[in-house]
Amino acid sequence: MSPAAGTVLAVLLSLVSAAGYALAAVAQSRLAAASAPDGHGALRALLARGQWWWAVGLNAAGALAHVAALHYGPLTLVQPLGALTLVAALPLGAYCARRRVTRTEWRGALWTLGGLVGLVAMTGPAAPGEALSLHESLIVAAATVLLIGALATGRPRPRGNGRGSAAADGKGKGVGMGNGNGSGVRARGLGHATASGIASGVASALTQTLTAALALELPGREPAWWQTALLAVLISGFAAGGLLLSQTAYRGGLAAPLAVVNLSNPAAAAIIGVALLGETFRAGAWGWPVAVAASLVAARGVVLLTKGGTPAPEARGARTTPSPVIAGSGPVPQPRRLTDLPAPHPSPRPSPLPAPHASEVEPAPAPLAG
Repeated sequence: MSPAAGTVLAVLLSLVSAAGYALAAVAQSRLAAASAPDGHGALRALLARGQWWWAVGLNAAGALAHVAALHYGPLTLVQPLGALTLVAALPLGAYCARRRVTRTEWRGALWTLGGLVGLVAMTGPAAPGEALSLHESLIVAAATVLLIGALATGRPRPRGNGRGSAAADGKGKGVGMGNGNGSGVRARGLGHATASGIASGVASALTQTLTAALALELPGREPAWWQTALLAVLISGFAAGGLLLSQTAYRGGLAAPLAVVNLSNPAAAAIIGVALLGETFRAGAWGWPVAVAASLVAARGVVLLTKGGTPAPEARGARTTPSPVIAGSGPVPQPRRLTDLPAPHPSPRPSPLPAPHASEVEPAPAPLAG
């Protein structure tokens, strides 16, 4: 197969992979919205849901297409195309939510596609057979485990005193326990999304190494069976860990976690490809600034896609009944002191009765003569 045909096939397989991942992301986000929070038995309840296994199957189909794309194309070509998952997932999520895709989302899709076209144009012709050595794979895996552990176990402290920022500024915009707790949950979800993307990117690089090991194309001596089995275990662990981390990340919504996953995934793979695999960009030194500019354009599109979610209920113009006041959603009224109460008005004094006129006074009876 010619290099041009291999590149075209790699792009097509990457698009199939992005579609599978997009369907899986929508299924996971809907499942996360209907699942109970973390606790004892949460994983068992998740594994008992049929929707979860549909999502696993879609992720597996996307992963197989991704592995096939890596066989025909370089890592720096296949991984950036994974950002198309976000472009496909947001309209699918909007359709499942029975709403229309906003104009901001379409603009974000165009920005993302423009950035991806620039990245694909600058992708260098590195040979697909180049892969990490076993020693490099173990070093990358160990460093990745430490980084994922730091991102996944981080529990940011909520801001404020638990009443939300609305109670502090008196604007009454908080909901429930305030956005302090909500911001902590969102931050933790973004950390899980970052860890999930890194795990998937490293799994892609290790998959390339495993493929080369099975084909006996690794540099040096032929790898032993236990070394190949260790690579397979590492790939399975990173793939399963990335899937579970993305499931917990989708509790904060679909757009923001998926955007972070699609940014951290190619970033991790590109760092490995450029630093260790010798992959590069075209046009020599000029290819780097073009690639950076294309990355910024794609990042701008991801930001627009993240912001172009469901509009607020007030913007829809729907007639809704007044919502009840929730504790912590506004300033708490303080009891008024007795001195602050207005003094009672004094009652008017009774006016004295007017004296009777002389004509109205009855004459006194005259004394009887003795």
